[in-house]
Order: sequence, then structure tokens, then C-alpha cells
Amino acid sequence: MVLKRLEDTFTVFRVGEIGEIDMSASYLFIGRTDEEISCVCPCGYVPDDVLMREDGWKGFRIEGMLDFSLTGILSGISGILAENRIGIFAVSTFNTDYVFVKEENYERALGALEEHGYEIK
Repeated sequence: MVLKRLEDTFTVFRVGEIGEIDMSASYLFIGRTDEEISCVCPCGYVPDDVLMREDGWKGFRIEGMLDFSLTGILSGISGILAENRIGIFAVSTFNTDYVFVKEENYERALGALEEHGYEIK
């Protein structure tokens, strides 16, 4: 399985209103529930007035379009990273999954995955 590095450094944050979000970011993930509006995007696109934020995330995506019938893909990756005591923040889209780890763990995370047979691009 091929994992593609994302070059940006990301922020995970919460906003009060959806209109506060800069929709022009190259990567932008929005989750809205009855309790919150959470987002992930490159650091330079974070609005000034956020409710909470966590900076310093680096990410990668699973290359290709994943079929919904596939199982265990994210579990395999998160299990390897858990064995290495690396926490994750995962986001799924229609096509694939994205995994974010804290910047200081990024190279170690990719190294652990590579040792388990993942190809890193």
C-alpha cells in the first residue's frame, strides 16, 4: 500500500460558525455535529478567531480510491502507530483516508510504517 506525504503543516481547530472558515485551502476537512464545528487545514488558512486549536500536525494519505468494502486499512496503520506510541488524528473522505500525527513524530511514524511494508511517496 502506498502512502503519500502531505507537504503542509496542519492545524486542527474549532469555530463557532461555518462562515468563519477559509474555503480556499488546498486541504480542508470540516466536521459538524450538534456539539461542534471542527476543521483541519494547513496552518496558514486558520481563521484568526477560533474557539480552540491544536497546531503542528503533519499528514499522509492512502493513495488511490478505496472501495467501501475494504476493511482494516486504517486499523492496520493505526495499530502500527499505536505500537510505536504515536497518536493519530484520522479523517476519511469519499475516496480515501488521511492520517495526521504530531510534527515531532512524523518521520518516526513513516519509518515504522515503511518497516511494515508500506511504500512512502
